Amino acid sequence: MSEQTGPATIDEYISAQPPEIQSILNEFRRTVLHTVPDASEKIAWGMPSFSAFGSYVAQFAAHKNHIGFYPGPEAIVVFEKELSSFKTSKGGIQFPYGKPVPYDLIEKIVQYNVDENKKKMAEKENLKKQNKKTK
Repeated sequence: MSEQTGPATIDEYISAQPPEIQSILNEFRRTVLHTVPDASEKIAWGMPSFSAFGSYVAQFAAHKNHIGFYPGPEAIVVFEKELSSFKTSKGGIQFPYGKPVPYDLIEKIVQYNVDENKKKMAEKENLKKQNKKTK
């Protein structure tokens, strides 16, 4: 890993963090992969990113005072009540260090994104079939 380009893999990203943060990031990763075992992993926008069924399902990043979890704006709205004790933004959630991380909720959010991605893929396939029939 060079300082200019950043980590090339999620393993590099996690190993570059302090040990106490590494364990949290590894648990985030395990949670996502437990929910979506076939997820594609890569570094995108400088952070660990996971995609499945045609689109991202989760991203996370270590920050000075928290782990940022980025499931997208729609998931933030859908899980608004469950996330009420955490600081959120349009597409992200802040899990402060020193406070328990609700990994079961993260799993539910990732599963929601997987289900939405599957629906979108099915809709695209149906459109393709309809377009072929009309030609």
